[in-house]
Amino acid sequence: MNTHTLVLLTIVSESLLKERLIHEIRKAGAKGFTISEVAGEGSRQRRVSEILGDNIKIEVIAKQEIADEILDVLQMHFFPSYAVIAYLSEVHVVREEKYI
Repeated sequence: MNTHTLVLLTIVSESLLKERLIHEIRKAGAKGFTISEVAGEGSRQRRVSEILGDNIKIEVIAKQEIADEILDVLQMHFFPSYAVIAYLSEVHVVREEKYI
């Protein structure tokens, strides 16, 4: 079976950012994403969204360039003011055309 190497961008954020993050992901050119509700605590402990809801985890499989563009936006507009983390992992996918 042939696989193709792409990256998995995982973003964990306050749920109040959901629509803004989706907008930025689409704007960067990602073909899709998966969103899950998650719970946890990080360096900021309490968050504004504790009143409005739990955290969300957004997973995007894409080319490195698209993931980098999303990370740039996160670094400029989200990291300074919100409880957001992001990380990349290498993934091997079947049917690469579904992701790029």
